[in-house]
Amino acid sequence: MFKPLAGMRVLDFTKVLAGPLCTQYLGDLGAEILKVEPAEVGDETRRWPPFRDGEGAVFLSVNRNKRSLAVDLKTAEGREIVRRLARTTDIAIESYGTGVAERLGIDYAALKAEKPDLIYCSISGFGRSGPRANGLGYDVILQAFSGIMSLTGEKGAGHIRSPISPIDQATGLHALSGIMAALIQRGRTGEGTRLEVSLYETAVAFLGYNLQSFWEKGVQPEKCGSGHESLCPYQAFEACDAPLMIGIANDNLWQRFCRAVGREELILDQHFRTNPDRVRHFAETVATVQAIIGARPRDEWIGLLSGLGVPCAPINTLNEMLDDPHTAARGIVLDYQHPTLGPMKTIAHPVVFNGAPRAVEQAPPLHGEHTRQILELAGYDAAAIERLVQSAVVVA
Repeated sequence: MFKPLAGMRVLDFTKVLAGPLCTQYLGDLGAEILKVEPAEVGDETRRWPPFRDGEGAVFLSVNRNKRSLAVDLKTAEGREIVRRLARTTDIAIESYGTGVAERLGIDYAALKAEKPDLIYCSISGFGRSGPRANGLGYDVILQAFSGIMSLTGEKGAGHIRSPISPIDQATGLHALSGIMAALIQRGRTGEGTRLEVSLYETAVAFLGYNLQSFWEKGVQPEKCGSGHESLCPYQAFEACDAPLMIGIANDNLWQRFCRAVGREELILDQHFRTNPDRVRHFAETVATVQAIIGARPRDEWIGLLSGLGVPCAPINTLNEMLDDPHTAARGIVLDYQHPTLGPMKTIAHPVVFNGAPRAVEQAPPLHGEHTRQILELAGYDAAAIERLVQSAVVVA
């Protein structure tokens, strides 16, 4: 396996999705991840349904290749544990509300005092400065506040939430890229870095080309369902038995489509000749294509169009995607053994290095599963560890 981060230690104070996804990928790349969880209940996603024998599915999805330390950071003894661990840590990452890390004594200044070349990543909803710095940052809140939700869904219909939490997940990826850049910088200069990542800036960055169009036009874009305001036809269509997606992104593809469906006369039609023409006559273009597609079965169209290089796809269910032979061929779904749940599946890190297979080396941890091991790393002997357990500073 490709492990460029082997030997790196990460203190992971994050919860829910953005931070845990980032640290999971750091772990996939070989870093040692010490997941610091509240002593009482742990990461809150442990309690989010659906469950597998009491373990939350969301937690299981983003916490492989980590060890769990359950500690009460509100106690002086708990904070001392973290300070000791910080002395041998390369990267710390937290996702507390603004000001919480400072109150707990695990902020950048406190941990840098223990490890001057520390890389410290802070994830928040709106950033650590500005009038909304104290705002609560959940993915759906940022979908709404950023304006993304105003673009999502069918024209004239209600507001739609993207169900894949794209802002959370992309924020985790931005944190990952920032940390990797900071590691390169530290290798060159020997200096640590404090970096910030926010769901707000991730959401606004998602709107890059939408905002460029908005600045040009000066008007709020209309919702366009599965379609695209700048491309046509580029949306879902209904075949006679099932839906499919067609993506005509340029005039060459339009010409291929017209020839494939036996409608060459549309190529020179002034309403459809170029993409700007088709966008100008959006409703007419969509209606014309729908009349063509609705005459035959979906799989017949997919075979014909894809064979001629016209981008198209079935609108699969999750099960249909998993059953597709390409999914197995790419090795994106991994099997592993969980210590209490038995055989499990998860999604691999989506980067393949040198053609090497990907694997889960450590199942998502139970709450406090590795507390004793991690305390030993911090220099505590057996008697001291037992005192910490008995005084409820840690759970082991």
